[in-house]
This record gives sequence, C-alpha cells and structure tokens, in this order.
Amino acid sequence: MENFMLFFEHLPAWQKLAWIVICMSACWMLEGQYPLFRFQYQKWKHAKVNFVFLFTTLLINLGFGALTLGVFTWIEQKQIGLYYLVNWPLWAKFLLALAIMDLIAQYFVHFLLHKIRFMWRFHLIHHSDTKVDVTTGTRHHPVDYLFREVFSLIAVIISGAPLAFYLAYRIITVFFTYFTHANITVPEWLDSPLRLLFVTPNLHKFHHHHERPWTDSNYGNILSVWDRLFGTYTYGKLQEVHYGLDILNPEKDEEIAYQMALPFTIKQLDKPMQAERR
Repeated sequence: MENFMLFFEHLPAWQKLAWIVICMSACWMLEGQYPLFRFQYQKWKHAKVNFVFLFTTLLINLGFGALTLGVFTWIEQKQIGLYYLVNWPLWAKFLLALAIMDLIAQYFVHFLLHKIRFMWRFHLIHHSDTKVDVTTGTRHHPVDYLFREVFSLIAVIISGAPLAFYLAYRIITVFFTYFTHANITVPEWLDSPLRLLFVTPNLHKFHHHHERPWTDSNYGNILSVWDRLFGTYTYGKLQEVHYGLDILNPEKDEEIAYQMALPFTIKQLDKPMQAERR
C-alpha cells in the first residue's frame, strides 16, 4: 500500500493527461464497434464542441492545483479529517476516503446542480447534448466545473485524504466519467450485476433523458449505492431514452457560443414534470 501511495504522489502531469486520452480513445473505439444508439451526426464536429469544454476544465484544474496542494499541507499539519480519526489499515482508509469523496464531490454536488436554480443554469449545458457519447463526459460549463472543484476540496477536508488518495480518486473518476457516458452497448447480463454497486453506462443513460423524473435521478459517478440509499435511483427501458432537455432548442447543441452564453440568456429553467416512470 505504501508503494501505491508513492506511485500516485509522484504521478507526473503528462501521465494524468495520457490517462484521459487512453480512456477516451478506448471508449471511442468501442462506440464504433458496439454503439448503443446509431446517431446521424458528424462525430468529430460533435467532439470539437465538447473538447472546448474539456480545455476550460483543464485550465481550471491547473488553477486549483496550487490551492489543492496547500489544502493537503494544511490537513497534514493539523491532522484534520476522518483519515486521522480512525485506526484502520491503510487500504480501509483509502476505501473510506474514496466513498466520502464520491459522495460529496460527485453525488451531492450533482444533486445540488439539479436542485438549486442558479447552479442548474450552468449544469444544464451538460444535459443539452442530444448525442451523448464519450466526449459528453467533458461537457461542463466552466462555472459548473468550478462548483465541482469547490466540493472536491470540501470532500478532501472532511475525509482528511492524503494527496495520493485524492489523485487515485481522480484517476478512477476519469475512467467512470468517460465509460458511463460512452455510447456503447453493454449486455444486461453484465450491466445488471455491475450496477448493484457501480454506476454503469446503461444506468447513467437515464440521467440524460430529456424529461423528468429521469433527468433528476442517477446522480452517482462511481458508486450507485448513493442513489439507492437516497431514493434517486431509477431504471427503465433504454429504448425510451431521448437525449437533450425539453426546455432547450436541440438544434443548437453544437453551437459553442450559444452554449457558453446559455446560463445568462435562458429564461425558462423549470423542466415540465412528467408522470413518474418505473
């Protein structure tokens, strides 16, 4: 376990970027061979829009990098967080930290992004994509991603996670983000047992349906247990999923200037409530 921590503590930036490229490329190739939906679209044109959002995300990551290092130094000096309160083996502390960070920095902030109107203004850009594929995982308005980074710091403080734990968590998050958004067919016999614990591609697709209540469900990123625990889990027929948002013009989902300005120009924020699905 000590070697595990040393590996992530000294992980260079180019390897982190390489991991993004590897995960995205692998899912991209799987989409070509085993597509869930056959979109009538120009894949590279669609990807370029989402890559603009990826670029802003990487810039924000650089800005938060120095702040994050300062937080880890402060936590270690003051010995703040659950990491220092429990006398558990290192592997158990890692699993605890991973669960806390997934709960706060993924599930909880995602829940708030849907429930708080000001936050929803920025998050709805992620849902405006009408052709959800692996690149949709990168589609976050800069302000949306700032919210996520703030909650990541909160999760680090509460968990008391050392830097190695946090970097390992981010690596795992990258994989799940691209894998669950990928437009790939996963057979039910495989997806069903996996989604008992983890968020799967099939499960996350319902979150991108254009109508409530499906849009307001399945908030998890790594673990599906949070949705089950807090009553936000849903599953249905994949054939009924229709991407986008029913309050937006689907024809403008690939207009980057329109998408960037949308949080400041949109008038209708409320999504029509449809009959509950099971």
